[in-house]
Amino acid sequence: MPDKDTIINKLKSIKFPGSDQDIVSMGYVKEIGGQGREITIKIEFRSARGNVANVVKAQVINGMRSLNFEKIEVDVVDHFKSGTVPQQPQMAEKPPAPSQENLLPQVKNTIAVASGKGGVGKSTVAVNLACSLAKLGYSVGILDADVYGPNLPMMLDLENARPNVNRDGKIIPATSMGVKVVSLGFLMPSDEAIIWRGPLVGRAIEQMMGDVEWGDLDVLVIDLPPGTGDAQLTISQRITLTGAVMVSTPQEVALSDAIKGYRMFQKVNVPVLGMIENMSTFVCDDCGKEHDLFGKDGVKNAAAEEGVDFLGAIPITPEIRIGGDSGKPVSVADPDSLAAKRFMEIAHSVATHFQADEATAPKKFTF
Repeated sequence: MPDKDTIINKLKSIKFPGSDQDIVSMGYVKEIGGQGREITIKIEFRSARGNVANVVKAQVINGMRSLNFEKIEVDVVDHFKSGTVPQQPQMAEKPPAPSQENLLPQVKNTIAVASGKGGVGKSTVAVNLACSLAKLGYSVGILDADVYGPNLPMMLDLENARPNVNRDGKIIPATSMGVKVVSLGFLMPSDEAIIWRGPLVGRAIEQMMGDVEWGDLDVLVIDLPPGTGDAQLTISQRITLTGAVMVSTPQEVALSDAIKGYRMFQKVNVPVLGMIENMSTFVCDDCGKEHDLFGKDGVKNAAAEEGVDFLGAIPITPEIRIGGDSGKPVSVADPDSLAAKRFMEIAHSVATHFQADEATAPKKFTF
């Protein structure tokens, strides 16, 4: 008869769908009981990812069968409640699995910042999120995976930076605002167009992850290009993302593409941590009134419909534009501004998804 440690270790080998953490460490295994070759297990969680309960149940049953239990009862409860969440699209039968080679062995968490279309301020959000996380005390890096439009050198005052290489032939990131930075923009003239096919894009992104001496990082923020192409697929296949953050402006034309990006992450089994509404409102300097230039609450309503968190709304302000053009992000240059405070609130929300250092044991174990 397997002992307690053997059962727990087997359950620890089961990853929750869309996460790189196991169901024990996430605190989802609530009760384990049984006698002889019989075992009962109760699992509870709250997930907006759709019908993952059956997936978890099947994995647990298979795991217990491998321990030679003959009678297995698994009770799985998903506490997510929302009458407005539509049926999730079915995931691919075999979602791409991360490579066995760990490209980022010293990085604890990876956050992809994505958008369905260009021009919604995704890179601005990525830069200020990274700077805000650094201000919270985390060790942070940012990878400019937007290979066709690498703007991070300009936005972080690193236009003249050139990467060095260590004795092992790995690139040493540049540093700005307390954040380690790697961008293809360090190697290319700022006015030169990059004309690459998909395989070259994928290889370049792999090198910017695996051939860089990132050091020990609490989190790596990855600024993805717009859309649902080669860069997104390469990253979702080659590393296990902690999650993705979707950025959109409020109007329908931007939201439509953002939802497509959200669907893509579902299909490749990457959790979407939430959605951010950028360019949400404009506050008039003279009258102090907020103006909804691109509509009102579009992203907030879409997040509610999809069952994901609404992480926050970023207003249109001159400080954000000036910060991006001058290489001094608003979250650092003007920390008391409304925009900087909103970015800090979003950073706090994202940080709640970081890996916990200690596993959570089942509350009840009787055998």
